[in-house]
Amino acid sequence: MSQEKKETYFSQLDGVRFLAVALVLVDHWLTERNPFPLGHLGVTMFFVLSGFLITRILIQSKLKDDQFGRSHWFSVKQFIIRRSIRIFPIYFLSIFALYYFDVPPVRETLAWCLTYSTNLYIAINQHWMGTIDHLWSLAVEEQYYLVFPYLILFLPTRNYLKLLWIMIVISIGFRLYFYFHGSPWLIQYVLMPTALDCFGLGGLMAYYFTFKKDEVFEKIANGRLVILSFVVYAICVALTQIQQKETHQIYNFGNLVAERFFAAVFCFFLIAKAVAGYSGFVKWFFENPVFQYLGRISYGIYLYHNFVYNYYHTPQTSIVLRGLHKIQRIIPYFTLNLGFELLYFLILTIMLASLSWYCVEKPINYLKKYFTY
Repeated sequence: MSQEKKETYFSQLDGVRFLAVALVLVDHWLTERNPFPLGHLGVTMFFVLSGFLITRILIQSKLKDDQFGRSHWFSVKQFIIRRSIRIFPIYFLSIFALYYFDVPPVRETLAWCLTYSTNLYIAINQHWMGTIDHLWSLAVEEQYYLVFPYLILFLPTRNYLKLLWIMIVISIGFRLYFYFHGSPWLIQYVLMPTALDCFGLGGLMAYYFTFKKDEVFEKIANGRLVILSFVVYAICVALTQIQQKETHQIYNFGNLVAERFFAAVFCFFLIAKAVAGYSGFVKWFFENPVFQYLGRISYGIYLYHNFVYNYYHTPQTSIVLRGLHKIQRIIPYFTLNLGFELLYFLILTIMLASLSWYCVEKPINYLKKYFTY
């Protein structure tokens, strides 16, 4: 591995990606049997991680532009091309495959899918989209990419901290506004502006890592702060659930306003420590070769998992469930065995994501070397 690659690649972050996607899978496949907001935490983890990685890439690009005396539009072009190479191929292949096989509601919402605006469709129509529910978070990230790179590349570096804190405040402000105006919960859950505190905290991490590594970053990359922030987040979740039981209302101030922020703060410290490097058991977990591999293919795992199985929308006639039932008929012990069913769905998802990685994503990713910053 080259020296430049060593300086830009943080191995434990693949372990973080695995953790994030694992939380989402457990939440989506267990559904009501899981009382904890694991999926929400997993998506928040992805958002904070994206905020860190994208902001760091853009800051480094801006510094290189200044060093070489080139236009920042060069880095805009490189960013768009590299992101497109990484994200678009399997996303659009999936959409076209779902369209071809007439998987609802893709044909009815094709324009929303192709323009990465399924989150807007969900917010406007106040309902989810079946097997493509999860695409809302990919839409949020793409909408974030439409604006944020220009801010980092064209604003003076002295304004970065102000920008990132404004993003955090605006995001919380949006959630407060929607909450006190009684807006449906889906609006504040799926819109890009309401997730800006996650991206902003990730951006703060990138700023401190780049410009204040000794003074600030090494202080926030602290295991004690990871534990403390998790305790605060867990208390927030517990208080939210207590309020739900007392008021008999599913949604309240806790899970509509506060929970995402405290989850993002926990992810901020968790990821900062992973960038610096964990030791002990956490190091083993995040650097385990199996988990590292699953982290590398986590985009495919996330994209495909709902197509493999969705508790609410997968018909009993699907090839996945027919295969499961055939195994259960052959080995009755596995009938109504939740652990086996989850393992079965996981193996199929990993197989599909691995096929996608080696046949599509990895070969296409080689093109990125022609578009370096």
